[in-house]
Amino acid sequence: MNVRAIFIDMDGTLLKSSNNISGRNMEAIYSLMNQGVKVFLATGRHYEVTAPYHKEIGLRTPMICLNGAAIHDPETGRAMQMKTVQLNEERFHHLTTENPCNVIIHTANGLYCKETTEEIDYWTRVGQIPPRYIGDLRQANYQDVLKYSVRTGVPRPEISALFKNEAGVINWNDGFELLAPNVSKWSALKSLLRTYRMSPAEVVAIGDGPNDIEMLRHVGTGVAMGNASEEVKAAADFVTGHHENDGLAEFIERYLLQKSYESYVI
Repeated sequence: MNVRAIFIDMDGTLLKSSNNISGRNMEAIYSLMNQGVKVFLATGRHYEVTAPYHKEIGLRTPMICLNGAAIHDPETGRAMQMKTVQLNEERFHHLTTENPCNVIIHTANGLYCKETTEEIDYWTRVGQIPPRYIGDLRQANYQDVLKYSVRTGVPRPEISALFKNEAGVINWNDGFELLAPNVSKWSALKSLLRTYRMSPAEVVAIGDGPNDIEMLRHVGTGVAMGNASEEVKAAADFVTGHHENDGLAEFIERYLLQKSYESYVI
């Protein structure tokens, strides 16, 4: 494969469920970088909980955060590009208040949430920045929203469908996310390819979630993780191993490294 860049999802792909990068994944990424391949992170996370892993690997490429709603400079952390989403707030809060759920609002200035959770506590620990507001979001004074995340605990496509005329919708097993129309990891990836003068044909993307489907379909080589849903796997050219079993490294070692690579003996 003539590959110049790889875009890697974080949760369920790069990271184990412990939120750690395995030694084997790290080694595979280093080997790829030594071949001159540019490595990018493309995640649904916000910048503050992406940057520590970006630094741990030693990357110097921009970060695609919040499913493509923001691209951050690798040196300064400054947002190079932001796409805000405009909703009918009154209607949004009415619908999410009458249905039991947590709501997380990612803005250009921080995080606002209805209630805190184990995940938000982890974000605070890793990113070192607590939510700006916790409570009734109808009383919160926020602006420049990049992503709404509605956590219902179960799929609720009948609720998310009510927003499809004003936002891009991503349905998950535990709820849904809302972005500006036409914003995705793929839209951000395209923007970076123009900057780096690369063709999609020269790119690999790897991920496991519904927010990865578009980029897996459109790059030269789309790779789904073994832990991905059937819908995600159907969008990919290859399916690799489970994220708990270093599926990322497995694909890199098998298809992208030029010289023979000796697998780690655990």
